[in-house]
Amino acid sequence: MARIVMKFGGTSVADVDRIKNVARRVKAEVDRGNQVAVVVSAMAGVTNQLVDYCRQVSPLHDAREYDAIVASGEQVTSGLTAMAVQELGVTARSWLGWQIRVRTDDVHGKARIQGIETAELDRRLSAGEVAVVAGFQGVSPTGRITTLGRGGSDTSAVALAAALEADRCDIYTDVDGVYTCDPRIVRGARKLHKITYEEMLEMASQGAKVLQTRSVEMAMKHRVRVQVRSSFEDTPGTLVVDEDEIVEQEVVSGIAYSRDEAKITLMKVPDRPGVAASIFGPLAENAINVDMIVQNVSEDGRSTDLTFTVGNTDIDRTVQVLSSVKEALGYERLVPDPDVVKISVIGVGMRSHAGVAQRMFKALAENGINIQVISTSEIKISVLVAEKYLELAVRALHTAYGLDAA
Repeated sequence: MARIVMKFGGTSVADVDRIKNVARRVKAEVDRGNQVAVVVSAMAGVTNQLVDYCRQVSPLHDAREYDAIVASGEQVTSGLTAMAVQELGVTARSWLGWQIRVRTDDVHGKARIQGIETAELDRRLSAGEVAVVAGFQGVSPTGRITTLGRGGSDTSAVALAAALEADRCDIYTDVDGVYTCDPRIVRGARKLHKITYEEMLEMASQGAKVLQTRSVEMAMKHRVRVQVRSSFEDTPGTLVVDEDEIVEQEVVSGIAYSRDEAKITLMKVPDRPGVAASIFGPLAENAINVDMIVQNVSEDGRSTDLTFTVGNTDIDRTVQVLSSVKEALGYERLVPDPDVVKISVIGVGMRSHAGVAQRMFKALAENGINIQVISTSEIKISVLVAEKYLELAVRALHTAYGLDAA
């Protein structure tokens, strides 16, 4: 007997027929003799509609009431799913975040889980009852409903799996696993049987949409084995596991990309101590995250060109903030460029293999693609290129690292 947490996203519970399909999958796990807890998102589109209602009523709304409203989508889905499971002859009940007591901090809209009280849930699972839990939500120290922000249901599922000491957390979605690259761009992309937490974390943070970063961070911290599976096909998915579980590592496991990038270049910045702090300090104060940074010092050493990237949605604010302090910074010109993409090559095998970067640069050069910015970590190399080269670059790199399906 295993203890399994099954998480179903919005597309998996988009209507009554799909909820009934979820119930059949849950029953199949129960029939195998497993203890099952289910975590559900709101039906597809429901949360966006609830958010829109809030904005229509009050653009500057009370964040506590906002959470009470947007969390209701998961309440509906958990009740319907429990009903559907019951209809198949399996004992089940729904649970909301405050009933289990998914304890969070009081940062409404982006709350972080501090602990989950599982004694009653543990008892009921052991007795054979299926627990259907509303994802995305918890309860603050003052007893108010909180929501966990983007990807909150994935985070709920992994946190619950950790608290229940589950054998595995299965994330059901509209894709059947994690691929070496986006199969919509690279026809030869292969589904990975296993991927490490670190690789999945890098892929999620670099643009892959399969799992949210917070859920992968939590899985890695608590060593929760996560499986990404399709809600619509009964096939094995991709296991996200500790590096020790993977016998032979590929040098590169996947290629990820992000369109959510904008490049900012400050020309002729005085090259003096503290200039970087005076540039990035105002950006931090305005909650603008900076990613890749490159600096080119002039031949005379008196000035420098500083290039960095921010999220595409932050480009206008970045220009506004830096323009307001132009006199203090003393730069000559600011050049924004929203037409760029970041492409990342990811793999834990990089730690023990030389020449990975050289192969990347060679493949891009052979295809006439100029690299604008480079950043690296222990298991990742990222480059910034013009957006028009995205598909060509991704396909070239996928082939260069031998990732194409046979």
